[in-house]
Amino acid sequence: MSTCLAIDTSTSRTSVALLEGTKVLWSAFHDGATDHGKALTELVEQGLTQTSKISKVYVGMGPGPYTGLRVGISFAQAFALAREVEVVGVCSLDAIECHEAEYVVATDARRKEIYWARYKDGKRIEGPSVNFPSEVTSNFFIGEGAVKYGLSSNDGYPKLALFPVLATVTEPMYLRRPDAVPTAERLS
Repeated sequence: MSTCLAIDTSTSRTSVALLEGTKVLWSAFHDGATDHGKALTELVEQGLTQTSKISKVYVGMGPGPYTGLRVGISFAQAFALAREVEVVGVCSLDAIECHEAEYVVATDARRKEIYWARYKDGKRIEGPSVNFPSEVTSNFFIGEGAVKYGLSSNDGYPKLALFPVLATVTEPMYLRRPDAVPTAERLS
């Protein structure tokens, strides 16, 4: 069976895992919103001590902040290109493990907002979206955004699970306009 490398940098946590079919062979993470670049190379290096035969790379495409996503996506693309293997983009929220029939996954979007998506029977039925927590109605949340805003959660951070690949994502998922705007737009 082939071994896949899974990478996610859509939150302040850099997560890396080695997967073989439905089995997690190895996983690790590093917390730090500005550490993705350094942490990602170190985590992948640690993972490759388990096995260096990687047949596919999965990468979280967001939603998430611009810089964090770009670090993970560009690393995954370069790694896959160098090894001549396929890279598959997935919605980062889809990769968060939960064993409930219906649930909402939430991660911190900063600015007192959350990125979220609603799931039923393991399939995304709404989102991803960005809102204030009070605007999202649900009785079950999972993820670091949930904990930060006092919502219920069974973990504190997303746990990188097996990528169920509900849909391949080809472009990063930026759900809001960038903070930086051209001077002409600021002056008008």
